[in-house]
Amino acid sequence: MMLETTEKTDAPQIILNRSIFYRLLKRILDIMLSLIGLVILSPIFLITAIAIYIDDPGPILFKQERSGINGKPFIMWKFRSMYQNAPELRFELEDQNELDGPAFKITNDPRVTRVGKFIRRKSIDELPQLINILIGNMSIVGPRPLPTYETEQLTAAQKKRLLVKQGLICYWQISGRNDISFSEWMKMDIRYINEASILTDLKIIISAIPAVIGMKGAR
Repeated sequence: MMLETTEKTDAPQIILNRSIFYRLLKRILDIMLSLIGLVILSPIFLITAIAIYIDDPGPILFKQERSGINGKPFIMWKFRSMYQNAPELRFELEDQNELDGPAFKITNDPRVTRVGKFIRRKSIDELPQLINILIGNMSIVGPRPLPTYETEQLTAAQKKRLLVKQGLICYWQISGRNDISFSEWMKMDIRYINEASILTDLKIIISAIPAVIGMKGAR
């Protein structure tokens, strides 16, 4: 669902996020970091792909339609961490959802494979999104892109998170991830929009390193 452009917003923040200088620097940073990441992490990509196939033969990558900037849908890539019938099983587990919004998370999710549990704890499953970043439909830093069907359930205020390009990491990752309620997660995304700058992005990137290593809030 596309974001309504007529919705009332905070003009100063929108001007900041749409400034040519900021967007240019942010795009350069995205290209540099994604390229470096893809080269350095290529051995991990290969090992992960082999492990996924051995554990549960089938597709190595999982693709899903997510909501991008201004609500424009795009295909986001992840390493497959669940059994292939996971989408069907979700309906049987809806009553166990531990989040207070449209997103779905449960502890010890039975749909997750053995390899999937490991790559999720280490955030390795998210690495293919470096390709999304390189081609331009995601950024290194920005609100996490939600599935389109979850975006449709957001309030008008929460949909303001779509005013910027969606990202790999944001305040949510460095503050506890799945230990945080959905409503607080959305508030953090709006906070990012208000504080968006290259300096803010660099601070989040640096803070994400110990958060990922420490597996804070990972499930």
